[in-house]
Amino acid sequence: QVQLVESGGGLVQAGGSLRLSCAASTRALRGYMLGWFRQAPGKEREFVGGISKSGGTTTYADSVKGRFTISRDNAKNTAYLQMNSLKPEDTAVYYCAAGTRLTIATMSNDYNYWGQGTQVTVSS
Repeated sequence: QVQLVESGGGLVQAGGSLRLSCAASTRALRGYMLGWFRQAPGKEREFVGGISKSGGTTTYADSVKGRFTISRDNAKNTAYLQMNSLKPEDTAVYYCAAGTRLTIATMSNDYNYWGQGTQVTVSS
């Protein structure tokens, strides 16, 4: 069982930055690929980006490419989502998730463990 806890959300003006963290309860986090998802009110949960087990490969949704960066520190059992140039449409609850697939998954069903989410609100 892996427990994930997100932090770092908050209120920021458009154009600003936030860094979300995802802390895992297991020292074996390196055995999981990690993904970040978000869900805005009235919308389905969507894939934001993901990172491979080693951290050597990342992939992003087109809507955040060039603005968001995912990283991980397996020694600290923590993953990060650096969000720059934030837009009001980035407002959502952000979730991190861990999965056992060998490659980065973009579908939520491919993830086994989820955090509780952290709210990000971008004002215009």
